[in-house]
Amino acid sequence: MNDKPSPKTGLARIWAALFYSLHGLRFSIYHVVAFQQEVCLFVVLLIVLYFLPISIVFKCILLFANTTVLIAELLNSAIESIVDMTSPDYHVLAKQAKDLGSAAVLISLLLAIVLWGSAIYFMLNRGSG
Repeated sequence: MNDKPSPKTGLARIWAALFYSLHGLRFSIYHVVAFQQEVCLFVVLLIVLYFLPISIVFKCILLFANTTVLIAELLNSAIESIVDMTSPDYHVLAKQAKDLGSAAVLISLLLAIVLWGSAIYFMLNRGSG
């Protein structure tokens, strides 16, 4: 039932890894509510980013910050899944692991907020001074 598949090598391993990653993304999009919300925000901000009158470098920095939020959420969801599997009952270390993953998401969100705030500030104030 839970037999581990035989390891692949070479191009077959790379090809399989691609599909494992896509499966993880698909799972997150359909089953992880926080990731769904962050993807929606990511898409909206991507559209806004396209039209913002700021340098391409600043656009890349904002895109990086937005992507970091998604990456942190995927890692947090992975932590939560493994903790739930190994520790179905309440345990202080399980809570700590989940809280640390959540903290990583929070820090990535704060980074994105600060960078977006900076971009808007500089955009609005570039004519003054």
